[in-house]
Formats: sequence, structure tokens, C-alpha cells
Amino acid sequence: MRKIIPGILLLICLAAAARSQEEPPQLLLHAAQCLEAKRFLPSPNATELTFGYFLDEKSYPDDKVVYVINYLTLPRSSGLVFAVFLSENNGHQTFNVQNNAKFVLAKSQLSSLSFVNPPLGGTWTQGHLVSAIKQIEKRPRIAIAVKDLSSMDTSISCEAYTDPQRKGGE
Repeated sequence: MRKIIPGILLLICLAAAARSQEEPPQLLLHAAQCLEAKRFLPSPNATELTFGYFLDEKSYPDDKVVYVINYLTLPRSSGLVFAVFLSENNGHQTFNVQNNAKFVLAKSQLSSLSFVNPPLGGTWTQGHLVSAIKQIEKRPRIAIAVKDLSSMDTSISCEAYTDPQRKGGE
């Protein structure tokens, strides 16, 4: 028995180390990098941020939307949710942040989800965000190192509803 316990502990440590070295999915990483570039993410004191995401290819005709949550507290009781529309042209991806909201889950129950800062677009948009949050809550959280958010792949570009609007002659 005494010989088994150190072996089990070693396996647990190795599994934890392997998990922490896993790369986040590229779709999530690129969306998070755009959120950082457009200054939607809070300035962290930590070395990594916790995210969840869901790719919706059905709700909007001819559009793909990745919903991203940046969890502000653990266990998942509050966060920022973002709707990021994806487009691709000649191998170049554009991530366009179109909406965001801050939410809280009372007692971590999805039935008691409320928006602290409601999204633009009213009830219809809130319904889509609630549905996305429910999908994301079923999935594992993903940690991304803050240092990985500052560098961006040259094959992507970022846009947001907060960008200055171009005038007719520009």
C-alpha cells in the first residue's frame, strides 16, 4: 500500500502538468486575443484568464458566431459574455465583436442568470446570449496565459462595434 500511494500521486501530478500545458483551441485563442486587442477584457492581476466558448453556426443565416465567456469568479458564478462574428476571406479570418454583457449566476444555477450590464439588442439578443451561456456551462473551462493574449496571428484581424465609424470619403 505504501508503494502504491507515491505512484498514484506521481500520476496525478503528471496528469495535472500535462493538462496545464495543453494549448487552447485556436478559435478561442484568436477570439480572446481580439477581445484583448479591443480592450474588452479586464486588466488581470493573474497570469492566466479562464474562458469558455461555443461556436454557433445555426442561429444566424450565413454567419458563424463564437460566444466567449471570460469567467471573473470561480466557480463560474459571474463573467463577461461576448458575441464575436466570424468571417473568412482568402484564408484571412476576421473576428468582429458585436455584443457583450456582464452576467451573474445566483448560486451557480443557470435558471437564475441575470445580466448586470445588459447587452444591446433587447430581449432577442439576451435570449441568444442566455442560450450560449447554457451551452458553454456544459463544457470545460479553458485557461489562457495572459502573455498569450498580447501576440496575434497575422492571418486574423479584429473589429468591434466600438470602433470609430468611417466617414463617407475614407
